[in-house]
Order: sequence, then structure tokens, then C-alpha cells
Amino acid sequence: MEETGPYPVKVYIYDLSRGMARQLSPLMLGKQIDGIWHTAIVVHGKEFFFVGEGINNCAPGSTPLGEPDSIVDLGSTEVSADVFMDYLTSLAESTFRGDKYNLFEHNCNSFTSEVAQFLTGQNIPSYITDLPSEVLATPFGQALRPLLDSIVINPGGNNITGQR
Repeated sequence: MEETGPYPVKVYIYDLSRGMARQLSPLMLGKQIDGIWHTAIVVHGKEFFFVGEGINNCAPGSTPLGEPDSIVDLGSTEVSADVFMDYLTSLAESTFRGDKYNLFEHNCNSFTSEVAQFLTGQNIPSYITDLPSEVLATPFGQALRPLLDSIVINPGGNNITGQR
């Protein structure tokens, strides 16, 4: 028998640069950015995230990225684990298939934001979702875009397609 809600919902935030963005961004971009953000949604005892192979999950905080740099509490949801997994499976077969991943326009943060909206009606922090456009607005960001477009972030985990 499944537990009844409400179920806590959290956003795990990781700085992929491990502090280097904060140090080097003024020199490279001409503006301060505090990190290169990877996010995941944590609900029903698992951490869910979108990477180049699709939607993955793992035990909270157990990716090779280690413990998150910060955690945002989004409150709770009444969405059960079964309904949530059906929703994720639908996303994994459409909007968030691995071949849809794009570092700037359709990434882990896009996924986390959409799932947060579904679960709680809340957005993830705008400093995360606004970062790609801020970087691309700089001459250095534009110069690096062809290289950066080829990068796929994959911190491990288990692909959810076909899982229950």
C-alpha cells in the first residue's frame, strides 16, 4: 500500500564548476556568475534529473556530483508516486527524450522547472533558469556556443524509461 500525501518536494542545486565560475566569470564573461547549475527534483525518496540519455534517477545526493551545493524546499505535493512515474514516463517518451537535450535551451534545469510546476505550481529560482541567456549575451558566450552546444551533462543514475 502506497503512503498518502502530502509528499515533500525539494530542488537539489549543484555547481558543475565547483566554484570556478564565480572566480573566472568576471574575466571571461565580463560579468559575475555564481555557478554553472545542474538541478534535480527530489520527491518520493528519489532524485530525478534530465541528462543526455533522458530522465534518470538515483538516491538523493548520490550522483558523482556528491552532495548538492544548496537545497530549495518547494513545499509538498499530493501527486502520488504512481501518478508521478506515469507523468515522468510520458515526458521521457516525448518532451524529455535524450535526443532532445540541449545545454542552453532544453536541459536539466528546464526539466526541473517543468516538474516543479507540475508537482507544486512553483518555479525553480530564476538565477538558474536565466543563466544560459546571460552567458549567451556575452561575446565570450557567443564565441564558445558551438563548443558548448556539443556538451552533454550526465552525472549518472538510472534511466527511468521502463522502470517502476
